[in-house]
Amino acid sequence: MSETPQFLGIVSGERRRTHTEVANRADRIASGLAKIGVRQGDCVCMLMRNDIAFLEAAYAAMRLGAYGVPINWHFKPEEITYILDDTGTSVLIGHADMLHALRDAIPEGVTVLSVPTPPEILSSYKIDPDHLKTPDFAIDFEAWLAQFQPYDGPVVPQPMNMIYTSGTTGHPKGVRRNAPTPEQQAAGERMRAMIYGLKPGARAILPGPLYHSAPNSFGIRAGKLGGALVLMPRFEAEEFLELIERFEIDTIFMVPTMFIRLMKLPEAVRRKYDVSSLRHVIHAAAPCPADVKRAMIEWWGPVIYEFYGSTESSAVTFATSEDALKKPGTVGKISPGAELRFLGEDGSVLGVGEIGEIYSRMTDLADFTYHNKPEKRAEIDRDGFITSGDVGYIDADGYVFICDRKRDMVISGGVNIYPAEIESVLHAVSGVHDCAVFGIPDAEFGEALMAVVEPQAGVTLDAAGVRAALKAHLADYKVPKHIEIRTGLPREDSGKIFKRRLRDPYWEQAGRKI
Repeated sequence: MSETPQFLGIVSGERRRTHTEVANRADRIASGLAKIGVRQGDCVCMLMRNDIAFLEAAYAAMRLGAYGVPINWHFKPEEITYILDDTGTSVLIGHADMLHALRDAIPEGVTVLSVPTPPEILSSYKIDPDHLKTPDFAIDFEAWLAQFQPYDGPVVPQPMNMIYTSGTTGHPKGVRRNAPTPEQQAAGERMRAMIYGLKPGARAILPGPLYHSAPNSFGIRAGKLGGALVLMPRFEAEEFLELIERFEIDTIFMVPTMFIRLMKLPEAVRRKYDVSSLRHVIHAAAPCPADVKRAMIEWWGPVIYEFYGSTESSAVTFATSEDALKKPGTVGKISPGAELRFLGEDGSVLGVGEIGEIYSRMTDLADFTYHNKPEKRAEIDRDGFITSGDVGYIDADGYVFICDRKRDMVISGGVNIYPAEIESVLHAVSGVHDCAVFGIPDAEFGEALMAVVEPQAGVTLDAAGVRAALKAHLADYKVPKHIEIRTGLPREDSGKIFKRRLRDPYWEQAGRKI
């Protein structure tokens, strides 16, 4: 049964905050941040799960012309230290329970603001009750906020949040996009309105984490449109359906893993909830099996859309439900304002139906660089077009298909993971001679991480010990689901492990490449 009258504002669990309340708190946070010393172009780091306070902090940073920097809360302390150092931030805003593990991880000079961990998060995660108080090295967020009046400084261009992407060479990179010109702002809003389906008064739900690029972009926009935005602490399939019915949700951002979990519900449970309010359900981040897509369209109707892109490129293709049924497996046609090139190994531009590495550019989007790493931007650029390493083609009807991934990246549950980062940690594990990390098919997550580890001569390793060593340094989602210890790994003439020979049999058996 829907809530009547319909609530307008942001919802998290049983908490409700109107748009006026959110705007007032964001303006007061901006005053507090300005007093700390945050200025236009600076970074404000946020270590929170999905919470109203996350959005308020992001809006506050934008008000100052600063970059909100969401930190993946799965990260281990040393991973968090890297981002705090790399951004040069003067402030970290985080949930109280997460801060307790960071006593020795906070760089000198960083002010730490401790946000009370809300009850809906406490009920969704296993959290140590001793970690709910403000740590002694932090400042209570609500008491701090009570000191300030709304910020009345000049209006400045508002940049998007700076999202850190997984690193191909060990460390993540911050995608720092220039603040848009008024013309770019207008063009970008038109494009995102089409892709996300967000329009004034939209009633949206966000089941994905705000630290990811597309959910972050979707959530920040949805929270300002005057309708309702429902935040989920984590995705739970039946609760998700209940929230759609209760709040008469019309717009959602999802990833294919969520579709798979919904389809695993008993049919009686799926039919129990009214989803007729749905108007625009957009998904991205990973390939969606054609049969799953078809089943979801049969259930929800032709309201499911897809885009292909990246944090760097934005959405460069767009597909409707009709496209998906007409051309199974397509990621759609080229988006308005986007240009795509398919390049061969020699850099030549390929024609229709020819498979090549995909390069793209958005003519109306503010340009980006990698924070503190402009040389990394140059590595993926060809004549102003950039690539994320995907390989594909465009057919005679203008539909784009992704065939393979040129770069050594794994997408598990919509999360990009770079094996090089994991391999660098594995090489430091005692007794490891060499290793290879790659993705193999997984029915629920699309891909799962596999590590093949070769021990040093005379050393005995076991998977449990290797996994424990990795967990000490890496976020849990980066620890391979499958670990195999073996000797005599296949090698190229150069002596490098022939990773394709290890990886390909799994995909040949699955009948797909990605």
